[in-house]
Amino acid sequence: MEQKNKLSLGERVSYACGDAASNVVWAALGAFAMMYYTDVAHVSASVIGTIMLLSRFLDGASDLIMGLVVDRTKSRYGKARPWLLRICIPFAIATLLMFSVPDFSGKAKVVYIFVTYNLVMTMYTMINLPYGSLSALMTTDPYERSVLNIFRQIFAQVTSLIITAATLPMVNAFGGGSRAWSLVYGIFGAGAAVLFLICFFGTKEKATEEIKEHETVPVKTALLSLLKNKCWIISMLLGTGTCLFYMAVSTINSYYCVQVLHDDSLVGKVNAAYITPMIIFFFLMAPIVKRIGKRNTNLMGWGIILLSYLPLFFVMENVTFIIGTSVIRGIGYACVMGVQFAIIGDSVEYGEWKTGVRSEGLVFSAQSFGCKVGMGLGNALIGALLDWGKYDGTLEVQPSSAIMVLKGLYIVMPVIVAILQMFLMIPYTAEKEYDIMNKELAERRKA
Repeated sequence: MEQKNKLSLGERVSYACGDAASNVVWAALGAFAMMYYTDVAHVSASVIGTIMLLSRFLDGASDLIMGLVVDRTKSRYGKARPWLLRICIPFAIATLLMFSVPDFSGKAKVVYIFVTYNLVMTMYTMINLPYGSLSALMTTDPYERSVLNIFRQIFAQVTSLIITAATLPMVNAFGGGSRAWSLVYGIFGAGAAVLFLICFFGTKEKATEEIKEHETVPVKTALLSLLKNKCWIISMLLGTGTCLFYMAVSTINSYYCVQVLHDDSLVGKVNAAYITPMIIFFFLMAPIVKRIGKRNTNLMGWGIILLSYLPLFFVMENVTFIIGTSVIRGIGYACVMGVQFAIIGDSVEYGEWKTGVRSEGLVFSAQSFGCKVGMGLGNALIGALLDWGKYDGTLEVQPSSAIMVLKGLYIVMPVIVAILQMFLMIPYTAEKEYDIMNKELAERRKA
């Protein structure tokens, strides 16, 4: 491997800080956003689910636009890095506004939620999409990119652990209520801005020196090239399913601990039970990926996740069982996330090899949209089913119908997604072509 493709420990850590920053919002959206809206802002779950689903259509436009913007950005900092600097402060402000719903009348409150939620998602797109594209601009080596992905996942999951464990205790420490939520996420948003700045100053787009500047291609040509890229199509669908799974696990976990197990302190403990082994297992991922490849690592991960749910079909309210199976689930999820973004990054080179068109921004924008679709579908389904089960955020004790829905969502939804993901990964064979691909691309670039 050429020296210029190698990344230092400092570069890997700096890059990983960007995903830590992103996960301040991502963890909040997964674990607490819907609960905050239903139990603190007192808006029905179906309304929130509908808002989150409708927002995905706006995301489609913002993701596409931002992808094209990144591909056309030219600055002394590169194509992706300048956006980390430009958007980190607006990102922090939007996070604060999302968790600061005023005590307006019904319709005004819904409008505020719609506007601020979409503001957060727009800011997230404007900073996270360039951040994702940055990995393909830092190195062109598939294995080095896999290691980079492992680092970002370690930092992302540590942040998720902190956010999910600290949010409710901090809210309670600040006195509870809407103002406390605003204070907590004001602090978290400021921390995210600092982490993005570390990412900006500690990374460099070295791969552009090897790739050179590609001629800007028409939007239609770039979009058609994606449809000819089977590696990207599979990675986009994988991202949709993975985000759907994440929303099912994280959102329902908060409701389940509070309403079924009647102990809000378990929210952090159960999240820690699967995030901690996930973080530990990430340190073992590089040799595993090198030995069995990304495809088999991903398949193994979903298989472990399925096994972790089997005991819960028989014992659903035993805290020991829930924590024990969460540990197993964390190991499986480490295998999934340990290769998820590396597969997306590889699809940039794969697309260039097959079509002659290289488009980091557009590849990551389309994948980002797919992931948000998964998140929106998950929230819409959860909201609709909670409303169908007569869930009421103003009640301390929920009706039996709501408890039944929560139990069903806790197991059935993630199991179905895991099975679909395994079927989706079976036809992924791009890894077998990587050696030939990299050799031919190197020859083209020299020419």
